[in-house]
Order: sequence, then structure tokens, then C-alpha cells
Amino acid sequence: YWTPQIEALSEHFRVVTYDHFGTGRSPGEVPEQGGIAAMADDVLELAEELGLTTFSFMGHALGGLIGLEIAARQPEVIDRLVLINAWDKADPHSGRCFDVRIALLKNSGVPAFVKAQPLFLYPAVWMSENAERMNAEEAHAAAHFQGEQNIMRRIAALRSFDIGDRLAEITHQTLLVATKDDLLVPYTRSVRLSNMMPHAELALLDFGAHAVNIVDAPKFNKLVVDFLSRV
Repeated sequence: YWTPQIEALSEHFRVVTYDHFGTGRSPGEVPEQGGIAAMADDVLELAEELGLTTFSFMGHALGGLIGLEIAARQPEVIDRLVLINAWDKADPHSGRCFDVRIALLKNSGVPAFVKAQPLFLYPAVWMSENAERMNAEEAHAAAHFQGEQNIMRRIAALRSFDIGDRLAEITHQTLLVATKDDLLVPYTRSVRLSNMMPHAELALLDFGAHAVNIVDAPKFNKLVVDFLSRV
């Protein structure tokens, strides 16, 4: 997912990426209990193993929630945060989208679930212009499907996360990136974060949808590099 960012960021920083349990090169299951807090534990354990005492953290959607959890719980380990289409508590509209995805998976199966996935990620015109890529992503998602149980536990973690009463305590320099055409997460969630976090700034883009870092990688990469490079 972060391929468009790795090369650009690696020119300026040491970049560490990881796969959540049940995805990519991290086999296994999402824990039944613990939600986002347990996923934050995974990051802290990885950082300790790599000898990272402090680091900046970039997370998209669920990853952004992990970043917020780490920053609230162990503020000393976080330098700066970059949060893309994140939230302190899931919007009711996002809940509706989760319900649709669950219904597709349970009632229509994996093929329908993965075929619908791009609709929640990309702008319509971009999908039209990248039809071959959409077909390739669909085939890859079907071949590497993480399993219904992992999907359900991940969605449950997204639904249960609520850090609103701790946002004022997160004083790290934070870049929030949101898009007005995001179908899955209303950009007002990022506006709320920017209003509640003392040192957060919002880059609100007109185009790019939920996966703006893929749709407009050059613009996104410049935002991130400029933010992380500030003295």
C-alpha cells in the first residue's frame, strides 16, 4: 500500500513499514480482544526490537488510530505524527460503509467483497482511468484474502475506538491529511482532530478520496516530506 511513498521518503529518512497480522508477510490472526490498543502494542514491540527509542509515525485510517493510541499512551516515543483520513471516533457514515462491506462478505462472498473494495478507496474518474490496475488489485486481493474472521475483528476495532477525551493530551506536531471526496471517512473527522489536538495542522485536499497517497502520490509525498523536514 505504501509503495508510492517508500522511495520518496527513503531519500530523506529511514523508513520502516510492517504488515498487520493476517496481511502480507505477517501471517496469523487479529487478536480477538484488545482492538486498536493491541495493534499499538505490536508497533511498540517492533520498535523495541529495532532499537527505535523515538520515531515519527505515519498511519492511514486504522493506522492513524494506532498512531493516536501510541501518542496518547507513550508520548515519549513519538516525534511527529502523520494521520491520513483518521478519526477519534468512527463517524456514523463510516459505520454504514462497514455494514455494507460486512453484508457483501457474508451474503455474496469474497469475490463481491474484493470487487467493491476500490469503491471505498478511489475517486470514480481515477478508477475509470486505471481500469487495468483495478482488475489487477482485485485479483491480488482475492488471492491474498486475509480471512473473514480477521476482517470482522478489524472492523470491530475500528468501531470501538474512541480517543476523543484524550486528544487534548496529544501535543505532538501532527499533520492531518484528508480529502473532501473520501467516500468512507467524512473529512469532518479530520477537521475535528485539528480542532482538538493542540499542535495539529490540516491539509484538506479536494481530490484523492480515501487512498489519496496512491491517487496523488507526488502531492502527498511533498506534504509529508516538507512536514517531517521542518526544523
